[in-house]
Amino acid sequence: MRFINRLAILGAGSAIAAAVLVSPVWSEDMPSEKPMASDSAALSTLDLSLDQAHVILAAAVAKSKEIGTKMDIAIVDAGGNLKAFVREDGAWLGSIDISIKKAKTARYFDMNTGEIGKLSQPGGPLFGIEHSNGGLITFPGGVPIKSGDTVIGAIGVSGSSVENDHTVAEAGAAATK
Repeated sequence: MRFINRLAILGAGSAIAAAVLVSPVWSEDMPSEKPMASDSAALSTLDLSLDQAHVILAAAVAKSKEIGTKMDIAIVDAGGNLKAFVREDGAWLGSIDISIKKAKTARYFDMNTGEIGKLSQPGGPLFGIEHSNGGLITFPGGVPIKSGDTVIGAIGVSGSSVENDHTVAEAGAAATK
């Protein structure tokens, strides 16, 4: 019984600590009134639909066939979660993971993976970034997918040269515009 009571006390203490950690902090040098939820602009989140993902995949596969490659193509949603994937017949098995990581990398940083690669070279401001987030890919083939100015997902392509990977990814991403 004493063990159960101690667990209850520990549980209550953890809940209080968690509440303190997530409670907003308001200091004296801030405006006198705290903003109300109704005062702020409505939060709007756009996400990639399944239909859009299929259109993107179809465009990427068409470009892959056009240039004579066999690709692994991954599409992630606004949260970086896998939304759609295709492995063309004969595409490398090792490129499955690479395509998914390229898509996630492009979404996590909302830029082409090749651009991140330029910044992550030795002496660059992002050197070593590929070791974060469970492993990133910092060479071309990952492209954000946008609706207007809002990133709603990303595409990652692997299976050929990085130039071909990027060409196929761009073709897919452009299908939503």
